[in-house]
Amino acid sequence: MMVRRSGGGLALVLTFVIAFMLMILPLPALVEPLRPAWVTVVLVYWTMAVPQRVGVSWAWFTGLLKDGVAGTLLGQYALGLALVAFIVIKLHQRMRVLPLWQQGVGVFVLVLLEQSLFLWTRGIQGLPSPWLLVLGPAAASGVVWPWIFIILRDVRRRYRIE
Repeated sequence: MMVRRSGGGLALVLTFVIAFMLMILPLPALVEPLRPAWVTVVLVYWTMAVPQRVGVSWAWFTGLLKDGVAGTLLGQYALGLALVAFIVIKLHQRMRVLPLWQQGVGVFVLVLLEQSLFLWTRGIQGLPSPWLLVLGPAAASGVVWPWIFIILRDVRRRYRIE
């Protein structure tokens, strides 16, 4: 049976749906602070791999969806994801040639930036901002980056997403 390949738009959207499902998956309280920022990691990959297709507007929309799913003030995650997408678009050609472990360090910094912006907006609202909880998701995202990169690269090649 031949798989119909129509630009891979559905496969691209499904990777974000899976990332959202992983974001809301219940975890034990001990492991919860180490949950990777799945949506951000998937956004970084697609923005780096196909910047002409996944850009700042895609990141803003994804951030609004993440705000809705997480139940936060509308625009908190959108601001962070849009900034991350902008940075990745500006640096995507440099990031592509780095080894996976160095890309993982870059993902760590990007997630740290996104989480810091989120906590900053919480601070503006007068909500508590536990700064130490920012390091867990950023470190976990940097660690899972090589596997996410390999999986999404295979999806991109299989469905010819360009």
